[in-house]
Amino acid sequence: MLEKVTPVILTYNEAPNINRTLQKLFWATQIIVVDSYSTDETLDILKLYPQVKIFKRVFDTHATQWNYGLQQVTTEWILSLDADYTISDELIDEIKGIPRNTAIDGYFCKFKYCVFGKPLRGTILPPRQVLFHKEKSVYIDDGHTQLLQVKGKSGMLSSYIYHDDRKSLSRWLWAQDRYLIIEAKKLQETPVSKLCFGDSIRKQKILAPFVVLFYCLILKGGIFDGWRGWYYAFQRVLAEIILAIRLIEIETLATDKLLVTSKKL
Repeated sequence: MLEKVTPVILTYNEAPNINRTLQKLFWATQIIVVDSYSTDETLDILKLYPQVKIFKRVFDTHATQWNYGLQQVTTEWILSLDADYTISDELIDEIKGIPRNTAIDGYFCKFKYCVFGKPLRGTILPPRQVLFHKEKSVYIDDGHTQLLQVKGKSGMLSSYIYHDDRKSLSRWLWAQDRYLIIEAKKLQETPVSKLCFGDSIRKQKILAPFVVLFYCLILKGGIFDGWRGWYYAFQRVLAEIILAIRLIEIETLATDKLLVTSKKL
């Protein structure tokens, strides 16, 4: 099965992470990387791996960037990975053991979130469909991220992917703010009736940071992970606070615009 799979990765200034990701892809004949013109050492690291084929493309949205990467693949199956994902040895063996004539068209995988290399007991990351048939799959934009649509049956892999992002705090804040501007716009423009329960809470602004803190520390057991559990919880709370500020900003600007328009009328 492994010879029928091509990993696809998106990169932009991922020098702190990409080497760990690539080291676990030694089995791949070819690895497709779509880079958004990195300015750090990312490209230099990529060039150390002969099976990596680099495509440069200016970033517009996650969906179009991923779909561009999918178009470069010549194998039947695709393994979609972020540049801070590290696949486990157990997952490699599990993929290897998938029957060639499987009736499944896409496989979800669970995550273990790592803080400075150590996995936590729990995470707010939901399982993601990472292994799928090329001809039956397409990405669509979903807020600040992307959603994969697979035509056919889906299954769940039992092994894990490690999410181990070691970029600096300033880089993390830059990325979160950029993502959350898009997420705030999505929440503002989506009717309340079409929002999931979690997004309904986020749109209320005040509750979300407290709910996330309780969820990470208590429900997911982060309090037993020591300072790493608190670190992760504070990261997620900070992200929710930034989102709340962006929502307030959007609502205030919209109100001011209506007042100006009404005065003109």
